[in-house]
Amino acid sequence: MVLVLVIGDLHIPHRIHDLPAKFKKLLVPGKIQQILCTGNICDKETYEYLRTIAPDVHIVKGDYDESTFPLSITVAHNPIKIGVIHGHQCIPTGDLDSLSALARQMDVDVLVSGHTHMFQAIEYDNKFFINPGTATGAWTGAFNGDPIPSFALMDIQGSVVVTYVYQLIEGEVRVEKIEWRKEAETAPVPRSTVLPQNIPSPTAPGSPPPGGAVW
Repeated sequence: MVLVLVIGDLHIPHRIHDLPAKFKKLLVPGKIQQILCTGNICDKETYEYLRTIAPDVHIVKGDYDESTFPLSITVAHNPIKIGVIHGHQCIPTGDLDSLSALARQMDVDVLVSGHTHMFQAIEYDNKFFINPGTATGAWTGAFNGDPIPSFALMDIQGSVVVTYVYQLIEGEVRVEKIEWRKEAETAPVPRSTVLPQNIPSPTAPGSPPPGGAVW
């Protein structure tokens, strides 16, 4: 079992000053093994904060990051392969067909993306797509109103990914559970063109051969 924090679009300090206090109480060190971040963390202090939660931190470059983070990363939790992008590469933004094409290019089972500031966890084309939303509730020009602060925890148990989404709604943290299972890949059974050969078994002296045949 591996517990992975999926988080992104924090925009600290440009659009908001910090994570919600109720989220910080939940994100305690020692419980989470890995962090996958969709980018737009925007400052070094936020990066260092994430490293206090888990030592294994993977971050992709968001459209507001000035760092040298990679544009995409791939991590493996056998048999699950996870890809992470920010999401601004996807046109139209958040389009499942575009995301599915990117997942195929990256050869991943699970694709984590952000940029929309809206949580999503959905199966599509036999793959699983997760968008953790914005952990701080930072505004975006994509729609009117304030985004709901959210992040996700992925509990990876072999071929099963159990995702818990945490959303701060009206001052209270609400949790929803989504489960996805990777289908086992079945290799085609090769067909032999060679006819099977009968292998006679040893017989006692004087007894007929197997199958009642007569010498």
